[in-house]
Amino acid sequence: MDRLTYGDPVATQVIVLNGGSSSGKSGIVRCLQAVLPDPWLTFGVDSLIEAMPKEGAGIEFGADGAVHVGPEFMALEAAWASGIAAMAHAGVRVIIDDVFLGGAATQERWRRVLDGLDVLWVGVRCAPEVAAGREIARGDRVRGMAEKQAQIVHQGVVYDVEVDTAGAESLECARTIARSVVSDSR
Repeated sequence: MDRLTYGDPVATQVIVLNGGSSSGKSGIVRCLQAVLPDPWLTFGVDSLIEAMPKEGAGIEFGADGAVHVGPEFMALEAAWASGIAAMAHAGVRVIIDDVFLGGAATQERWRRVLDGLDVLWVGVRCAPEVAAGREIARGDRVRGMAEKQAQIVHQGVVYDVEVDTAGAESLECARTIARSVVSDSR
């Protein structure tokens, strides 16, 4: 889609949600799909990790909740991101649920791959202690991951919209985000 001139709004093609583990991104994504007027596909970094082989994918989860990625993971992640961008360039509306472990550097990688698309950048914040409580309740994460990621994933990242799930439900957050989505008249 070509950018319009004279200040006309461009229909949002991609929504990128960034937040730490257990911050509430997945719940917001499901609510966004329900409140947005058009169909949106969702892609989350958790699904990418689940699709990877258990050995040799270049990602390790430390006992303390730290996440270490190597060149193998970075190559797989880059291919995954390029595939998502190709779908968006083909006209599919996309919501990306990610954890910017590299903060601003991760956002820059996404900016490069999403070049030419109208992207809404969303920060999903959650107090570390709230995220840690959710992590325990979920039972499917290494303890400590949520607290470690709660702040670091936002360092140097620039957002169009920010929501805080410690004080707002997923639906309320989704409605806040949806107000910033520019629809086209297809």
